[in-house]
Amino acid sequence: MKTYWNRFIRDEEGASGIEYALVAAMVAIALVTFVGPINEAISEIFDKIQKAIEKAAKNSSGTGEG
Repeated sequence: MKTYWNRFIRDEEGASGIEYALVAAMVAIALVTFVGPINEAISEIFDKIQKAIEKAAKNSSGTGEG
């Protein structure tokens, strides 16, 4: 039993898998945290663009000339 325990303590094969899992978990948390605010900011930008285009269309003469 003592040799099994010593071998288990020195074994590092699973360590890299655990590290990758922790990194993946941190990335997932960051995505969940920041996707909402980023989505809102992008929506605001496109809303401003849409309003500017609509305003420009209303102010144009509509003749198609220059």
